[in-house]
Amino acid sequence: MSQRKPTNNDSSAPASHDPAKETALQQYNDTEGHFSLVRNFRLADLVTIMNGFCGSFSVFSSARYILTNDDCYLWSSIYFIVGGLMFDFFDGKVARWRKSSSMLGQELDSLADLISFGVAPAVLAFVVGLRTFLDTVALTCFICCGLARLARFNATVALVPKDASGKARYFEGLPIPSSLGLVAVLAFWVQKGWVEGKEGVPGSVITLWGKAGGPGELHSVSLIFGAWAAAMVSKTLRVPKI
Repeated sequence: MSQRKPTNNDSSAPASHDPAKETALQQYNDTEGHFSLVRNFRLADLVTIMNGFCGSFSVFSSARYILTNDDCYLWSSIYFIVGGLMFDFFDGKVARWRKSSSMLGQELDSLADLISFGVAPAVLAFVVGLRTFLDTVALTCFICCGLARLARFNATVALVPKDASGKARYFEGLPIPSSLGLVAVLAFWVQKGWVEGKEGVPGSVITLWGKAGGPGELHSVSLIFGAWAAAMVSKTLRVPKI
């Protein structure tokens, strides 16, 4: 039975609560010790953390390319993002296999996805050559839209229509792991040598203000990251869940 929502003139109305949710949360409050949180991790949670591990190593590999100009680090950055996708795929499989899921796991999944499919691809794009001021604005918007998309998913997933197995029928907005499409494009550039300091980034450079080489420049490819960001936070775009 649904509870009545309090209005502005009904401040004394009790806040709604979910007993099952409170019971799930209590398991993290009933344990003591410095590593009590780790003891509550399930196998699927550890797989999810490996997703975040791969995303973090991708960022560091991109940074090492800046220091060394060694293409091996660029490829390592790409491979670690792909590794993050593999762990992101298997954590749900492991949870269903073990028949165990947790609220912590859902939050871990979103945080790991933000690193592996938001921050890591944006840093990789910066390293490859999207380095102007406006490029970094577009890449930052890409990360922030990914963050907003994941937060909205966590808050509204219960409202999305489900199929007979209980899975959501579609995603509202482009899922953040779809950024692997952008990573594939960047990998093709690396293979062709279309990197800053070598053949250069393909596409035109738009000067919105000031002189060439100034902060008003924008690589046309950055507009793709901007469009991708808009698609992630779209309310009307519905992507069927495979």
